[in-house]
Amino acid sequence: MSTFVFLAALLLSVPVAIVLGVTAIWYIWESGNTVLYDSFAQKMFGGLENYGLLAIPLFMLTGELMNEGGMTRRLIVLARVFVGGFRGGLAYINLLANMFMAAIIGSATAQIAVMSRAMVPAMEEEGYDRGFAAATTAAGGLLAPVIPPSMMFVIFGVLAQIPIGEMFIAGIVPGLILAATFALVITFIGWRQQFPKGKWMGGRDILNAVLGALPALLIPLAIIGGILFGIATPTESAAIASLIAFIVGWLFYRELEPSKLGEMFKRTAVNASMILFMIAAASVFGWVIIYEELPQKLAGLITSITSDPFTFLLIVNIALLLVGMVIDGIAAIILITPILLPIATGSYDISPYQFGVVVCLNLVLGLLTPPVGIGLYIASSMSGTTPSAILRSLWYFLFAVTGVLVLLSYFPILSTAFV
Repeated sequence: MSTFVFLAALLLSVPVAIVLGVTAIWYIWESGNTVLYDSFAQKMFGGLENYGLLAIPLFMLTGELMNEGGMTRRLIVLARVFVGGFRGGLAYINLLANMFMAAIIGSATAQIAVMSRAMVPAMEEEGYDRGFAAATTAAGGLLAPVIPPSMMFVIFGVLAQIPIGEMFIAGIVPGLILAATFALVITFIGWRQQFPKGKWMGGRDILNAVLGALPALLIPLAIIGGILFGIATPTESAAIASLIAFIVGWLFYRELEPSKLGEMFKRTAVNASMILFMIAAASVFGWVIIYEELPQKLAGLITSITSDPFTFLLIVNIALLLVGMVIDGIAAIILITPILLPIATGSYDISPYQFGVVVCLNLVLGLLTPPVGIGLYIASSMSGTTPSAILRSLWYFLFAVTGVLVLLSYFPILSTAFV
């Protein structure tokens, strides 16, 4: 009956956090173990008693401060220095700028919204198809959950009880592979459609672009450098990045007004609270998983089908592609990690870092695929084009991501080389 309540609530589009809480309440009542009601609130609060979760609102705040402080625009100009002269240069600029932003924002939906406003009009003005411009921007948003920092990595690290800093490091090589694959897709489409020829910047313009972006580059350097060299934890790096973003936007670029901080804090609090509430609800939902022995039952079923780790990951990938199409990526990671991770590590000896990278990249595909496709509709709304027009070009990128997922599933060293 609990399963019916869970599925019915999901199909009725009830918020996932409420679904988890209601299912747990129903299960406690159905099982007769009502003494658990006394510790229900304590269990929810206990799910949030993790220092690493502070990184989520802090990374969100960093993104807000960057947008208001003019750093996004300067990073796009810097990307022009490196790839602007190639044929289809603006498409490569879009991709490289998305890489810069992925190393700062860590949220695919936020990145798609920011970059769609900045890049789609510029690409259309230079003769690119609007649907392709929006598709390139939306695909670039898929870098955010893989290139550190990543909010999905933070959540996975907390749920899997592994160091978040090491989870970030595990995403570096896969993120670079994904970016290189997207560059090949752009080259292929550009060869077919004969993109406009790019133009290299002059010496003075290059100097101005580099000097203008240097303060903004302090943010990804502070985040990634602090973690790699053991100077700061991911949470401390997020706090430092927020401070740098504020100082740079206010004192260097003079585009960030302190009077707007209240509104930015409010937006950050609202967005972060939704994620944190889901994590709290997942803690009580864990009762259902524990008492029903779901991981053990599922492990028995899957191990009867295959004993090969790669085949297991292919099965998981196919299942999660379907899950990601109907459930938000962050909600899905909260749902499936407690169930599938013990099977991956216990029955197949798969590294939790490899599993985390594969699962996070897989689930974020749901942002760009109907029927939910939040990222797809954000790109459509921000660019003023239809989802179908975006999908015509987006399929190339989605197939590329699928290929990368197979690669990451087959070669564990791509995720674990530096961990």
